[in-house]
Formats: sequence, structure tokens, C-alpha cells
Amino acid sequence: MDRSNADQLRKFVAPEFVFGTGARRLAGQYARNLGGRRVLVVTDEGVGRAGWSQQVVECLREADLTAFVFDRVSPNPKDHEVMAGVEVFKEERCNAVVAVGGGSPMDCAKGIGIISSNGGHISDFEGVDQVERACPPLIFVPTTAGTSADVSQFCIITNTVASYKMAIVSKAVVPDVSLVDPETTTTMDRDLTAAAGMDALTHATEALASNARSPITDLHALEAAHLVAQHLVGALARPQNMEHRAGMMQASLQAGLAFSNASLGAVHAMAHSLGGLKDLPHGLCNAILLPHVMEYNFDEAREAYIRLGQAMGIALEDLDREAQQSAILSNIRRLQESVGINRSLRDLGIDPGDVPALAAKALQDACIVTNPRRPVQSDLEAIYAKAA
Repeated sequence: MDRSNADQLRKFVAPEFVFGTGARRLAGQYARNLGGRRVLVVTDEGVGRAGWSQQVVECLREADLTAFVFDRVSPNPKDHEVMAGVEVFKEERCNAVVAVGGGSPMDCAKGIGIISSNGGHISDFEGVDQVERACPPLIFVPTTAGTSADVSQFCIITNTVASYKMAIVSKAVVPDVSLVDPETTTTMDRDLTAAAGMDALTHATEALASNARSPITDLHALEAAHLVAQHLVGALARPQNMEHRAGMMQASLQAGLAFSNASLGAVHAMAHSLGGLKDLPHGLCNAILLPHVMEYNFDEAREAYIRLGQAMGIALEDLDREAQQSAILSNIRRLQESVGINRSLRDLGIDPGDVPALAAKALQDACIVTNPRRPVQSDLEAIYAKAA
């Protein structure tokens, strides 16, 4: 094991979390204990149709709290959606936020929390450690297994004026508690299960290769990769199987603990650029880009990727360096295909004329700083071209 940075100064930030079937039903208890009285429930229409947000609202009311639902959140939450949520928070005199949903409601809830405490516009807080004042109590109930927004220091919001995704990175947006209930993922459809699962694997992979990684983040990233390899295909084949759903929820949780503290890399920087320009599904963008970025990084991140491959059960011991690389990348591609992700960026509507602007935006993303190999614009353009 590489211990070269084992003695470097590192901080590890994580929320309190409760993991297991029924965890969502603790939302009222935690909101009350954290001083909540009037609670804004941030969700989206799909989660509402599945019934999860209403169950949480009922738990809040059973705890004698007043709940207000804000569900005007789209995939890839927008700056104006955050600001609309802030208006509801203020008008209803709320003092706590509960998010129920995938990454979009959770990131929107973080943005609402930032502005409710700090004022201004959400675009004022882009970058690292720009949030001065603590958010109101944040209680998250994730309903997808992959985004990890319920445990991370990241808040990703689309800037609709400039058409890119802003990365807001601050310990102020780490929720107070995450109620991680695998049962909520049983209503995910096949495509979302696959894309979210590959998102979790991307989080683990980039955290392992990050130049800010540590032995502690490695532990979580390696276990997350192992769990994805064990459970993602099974969750697709048997969507009501709680062993597979719990395995993927744990993978998401541990991958989130890893990347929240080690940060990410070029896959996410490039996916943020794609999502901001074309409003594309984040997990799908990550999945398409992952093997291409790994190939670009391989010489700089070889040991990390070998550890990843071993965690995923790939036999690498008797292979030379070139064969190891081939085996790892081939396995990632086979996993993608086995879960039905076999599209290119061109299939998503990206054409060659988009690439220079995409690369320029990605190069400015906060995640690029911790990529193990520091790219220039032509490098990112070449990766986009390969993924097309």
C-alpha cells in the first residue's frame, strides 16, 4: 500500500448518519432535536409521486413541526430554483431544511441553506470555502444510490446565465444528519439505478486517484468500489432485492465520504461542463467519460487504479503493466455495457463544435485541481473527442 502521504495533514468531515430500512422515519425526531419548528421540505415531483416526500412530511407533522413543501426542482438544479426556494423559506419563516430525493433536491437544499444564512445570490459562493455563515439545520433523506450529496462538502448548481455548473465546496454545506434508507431506492427505474451506480464508482475512482487522498479516504473508496462490483448488476436484475439495494446505498455513502474529503478529478470537471451546457444527466456523463479519463491518467495513477481493480475482483497479479491497464479499463467498459450504458457523447447531442467551450469550462472547475495529472485545454479536448 502506498503510504507516501500517510503523515500529511488531513481533515475528514462527515455528518451524523443513520443507515438502514426505516431511517427516513426519523426525520421528525432529528428536525425537532435540531431546533426545527417550521421546516422547508425540498424535493421534486418524481420523488413526490413515489410517495417518499409525503412520508417524511407526515413524520415531521407527527413531531409537532410545521412542514412546507418546495418541489420546483429540476434535474441539474438551477440558480433560479435555489433563489425561488429561498423566497419560500423566508415567506414561511422556516428555520430548518429537510431534503428528500436524489442529488438535485439535495444540492438545491444546500443552496437554499447557504442563501438563507448568508444572503446574496447563489453564484456569489462558487469555489472553495466561500460560505462564511453556517446553514440552518440540514437533514437529508437520499432516495438514489450514487450522488452522495447527503454526506459531501459539495453543492453543484447550474449557472443559467453562463451555462455551466458551479461547484460550491464548503464544510458549511455538509448536512447535520443523513438518514440513509435503502428502501427509498426501490422506486428508482433501471436507467437511474445504472447511472447512479456508475456515479458512485466514479466518486470512488476519482477519490482514490486524487492528489488530496489519504489512507482514510482510500478505505472508503475501495470498499465503495467493491460494493458496486458486487451489487450494481444485481440491483438492476432484481430491483426489489434489499441486499443489493442496501449494498448500493452503502457504496454511495462510502464513496461520498471518500470524495467529500479527497475531492474529485477530471471526470467530474468535464461532466459538470457537459451538464451545464446541455443539461445532461450527471451520472450518465460520468459513466461515459470515466474510462477515457482513466486512460489519460493511468501512468500518474497506476497504483490507485490497480488497487481499484483488485477491490473490484479483477485478477491482476500475473499481468505485466500494459496488460494490467488493459484489464482494468476493459472491466470498467464491460460493467458499463452490462448495465446498459453504451452511449457516446455524440448520442447525447454533443458535436465537435461544442468541444473547445466544454474544455475551457472544465479547466476552470474546482475538481480539476485534484486530478492526478494536470491537463491543459488540448488534453481535455482530446478526451471529449474520444468519448464522442
